[in-house]
Amino acid sequence: MPALLPVASRLLLLPRALLSMASGSPPTQPSQASGSGYVPGSVSAAFVTCPNEKVAKEIARAVVEKRLAACVNLIPQITSIYEWKGKTEEDSEVLMMIKTRSSLVPALTDFVRSLHPYEVAEVIALPVEQGNSPYLHWVHQVTEAVSDSSTVLP
Repeated sequence: MPALLPVASRLLLLPRALLSMASGSPPTQPSQASGSGYVPGSVSAAFVTCPNEKVAKEIARAVVEKRLAACVNLIPQITSIYEWKGKTEEDSEVLMMIKTRSSLVPALTDFVRSLHPYEVAEVIALPVEQGNSPYLHWVHQVTEAVSDSSTVLP
């Protein structure tokens, strides 16, 4: 039992947001990072897999032009192994890493689904708790023109 004490004391050092994510409950009240003016979690990194670079580039360009994202990185040649319709599948795909305001994730998801060739498109998003303040502010600036509640379709 004494061996557990060092582990337990290290758990106390984990950031509150990480603990709340692990527990499945949202963080209580987002606070601004000291001096930066950034509200933790107000920017998200969304991830979308695409069957090839052509599809990924088309979707990436469209989400940036519609200001649903400030930036999209394309990560080529990933291997995805997954279960689909009772079979284990393996495919080469392109991963899109999309930076956007968290409030735009629902509209981004709807827009990606409207363009994506997959029957079930992967669109998942994780909140950004901290990072380079000027970059995070830039993401907000670039995506400001889009109303949070609007759904943007092609």
